[in-house]
Amino acid sequence: MLEDDARLILLHPDDNVLICVRAIAAGDPPLSGGTIPACEGIAIGHKIARMPLRAGDKVIKYGAPIGSMTADAAAGHWVHMHNMKSDYISSHTRTALEQDA
Repeated sequence: MLEDDARLILLHPDDNVLICVRAIAAGDPPLSGGTIPACEGIAIGHKIARMPLRAGDKVIKYGAPIGSMTADAAAGHWVHMHNMKSDYISSHTRTALEQDA
């Protein structure tokens, strides 16, 4: 857990995303000691940009790349399938699996 914010976990020091362990609402007090704005609502377990990310940047979680950004995201923004893609699971497979769930 980040020492200065119990709402977030930093899984590895090289990560460029944080994990929400408590729901965050848009306009909540700034995250991580005031260095990251609470820009939008983010659910428990979801990723939040630790720093500005640009389209094409690798998303680093657990100290390893898990995907690539498809759109820019400022620090504090939700990072999910609307602005990133997996580098390991094709999008047509992901869509089919989501529809079956």
